[in-house]
Amino acid sequence: MPDLITTLLEMFSYTFLIRAFVVGALVSICSALLGVSLVLKRYSMIGDGLSHVGFGALALATAFNLAPLSVSIPIVVLAAFLLLRLGEKSLIKGDAAIAIVSTSSLALGVIIISQTTGMNTDVCNYLFGSILAMNKNDVYLSIALSMTVLALFIVFYHTLFAITFDETFAAATGVRTGLYNMLIAFLTAITIVLGMRMMGAMLISALIIFPALTAMRIFKQFKSVSICSVCISILCFFIGIVISYIYAMPTGASVVLVNIIAFIVCWTINSLSKRRSRMKKISLRAFAALVCALLAAGCGNAKKQTQPATAAAFTAPKSNNAGTLSVALPDSAAAVKQDAAKQGGGIVEIKEKLFIAQVNDVYLNPEEYFGKTITLQGLFKRQQYKDTAYCFVIRYGPGCCGYDGNAGFEVAWDDSSAPQPQYPAEDEWVEATGVLKSYEEDGFPYLYIALTGLTIPETRGAEFVTQ
Repeated sequence: MPDLITTLLEMFSYTFLIRAFVVGALVSICSALLGVSLVLKRYSMIGDGLSHVGFGALALATAFNLAPLSVSIPIVVLAAFLLLRLGEKSLIKGDAAIAIVSTSSLALGVIIISQTTGMNTDVCNYLFGSILAMNKNDVYLSIALSMTVLALFIVFYHTLFAITFDETFAAATGVRTGLYNMLIAFLTAITIVLGMRMMGAMLISALIIFPALTAMRIFKQFKSVSICSVCISILCFFIGIVISYIYAMPTGASVVLVNIIAFIVCWTINSLSKRRSRMKKISLRAFAALVCALLAAGCGNAKKQTQPATAAAFTAPKSNNAGTLSVALPDSAAAVKQDAAKQGGGIVEIKEKLFIAQVNDVYLNPEEYFGKTITLQGLFKRQQYKDTAYCFVIRYGPGCCGYDGNAGFEVAWDDSSAPQPQYPAEDEWVEATGVLKSYEEDGFPYLYIALTGLTIPETRGAEFVTQ
């Protein structure tokens, strides 16, 4: 337990992880509530279809250098209404309509990307999720939209309940079922777009389907299933993101894996409970038949046999990650850190765990880091562009085709009037310490670390990082 508490405290020392958890929890609540209605209406795969539409919209936004959410939300909402209209036509059933729209959107997105940016790491993040890379504007918009979805669901709860279980009867009583079906489609579209950043286009439908199906194995009433689905969704998301942090696994896939395990466990318990109930009914009937037979034969005594109850206990394996990674630094590096800390603001250390996510957070939210001292370890690289040599400190990470990506920062000694210290050799393992600044070149802004120290640690870290 102390190890778990230490891990949680370490996790939530990262600002971007706190943002990820807040947005992820809200998206989990929205998807769980809508998932119950969608599963009961046999329209659960709408999430998968709309996520493919969302991918096409994100590809379009990337091609024109526009804000992803502002482009994808109206497009996905329109697609949701289109799916609803197509599903009402007798010639195109709901599943066929989803297949038509989703495959067309996915193909269009792939074509747009191949003709513009190419298949890069950002595209893979949208396909498989990257909740750990969200700027503050995305967070504020996600919170506002999630609260809107929750408010509309609560206000129209009774009507949504009526059209979920008996749409024909609801229409006969005067309910405008078409309007409320459009409301469900609208809320689902918003939730899908928000969830794509966390789960990715390929996995977001799992966040809608699994919590609802798991809750249905436990409860039978609509309200109980909805509440249970929300609890399961939040719990699975929290466990998934912790597993992702500890074992360096993709966040979306970890959340889906935990949801699958929860569904299997609840389904198994439900099946065993039903089997035990049937066996108990059969035993009661047999016992009653035996008593009747004995009474008819005039027997005065009957033996009762009882079978002792058995209980099965399941203990989950525990993981103990008590080890820590310590890096011995030369006195010069320690002195640089102490001087920077004395100047105020402390040190923002880019750690080995979540290295890529923390670097991305600096690029996405630079205003939070400008003027602060940043330290990181990595490989020293040089790159020649025109007549200028640029220096970088990077680590390799996953790209779209294996470990063909990298993450890090450009570094440079800022005071050109002072004698420049000698740079280390190419691929030397270094620790860079300096202040985050920016400059503009060819009309584009770039971030770099204005060095106050560049040392060679005694111990090398991991050249390849996964998250």
